[in-house]
Amino acid sequence: QVQLVESGGGLVQAGGSLRLSCAASGRTFSNYAMGWFRQAPGKEREFVSTISGSGGRTYYADSVKGRFTISRDNAKNTVYLQMNSLKPEDTAVYYCAGAWALSLTPRTYDYWGQGTQVTVSS
Repeated sequence: QVQLVESGGGLVQAGGSLRLSCAASGRTFSNYAMGWFRQAPGKEREFVSTISGSGGRTYYADSVKGRFTISRDNAKNTVYLQMNSLKPEDTAVYYCAGAWALSLTPRTYDYWGQGTQVTVSS
């Protein structure tokens, strides 16, 4: 069974930066595309970014393009989300997830972490 654990969330002022990490169990990590999603109170879960198993392909939501960068280190079974120029609208619980193929759709992801809170003050 694959287990995902997010870390790195916290409180930051607008314009600041945070780096989220997602540590995965198992040695089949490189076979999975990994994604980041977020959910704010009272809102639907939304796609943020995803990366292919090898790290060769990445996609971003329009709302975070140019500000966020997804990366992975398969030797460490870890995926990262570097978040720069943070805005109050980025406030949400951020989740990492694993899927058999790169996708923007939450239902295609088989494994989910428990989430880490990101709060951006104005």
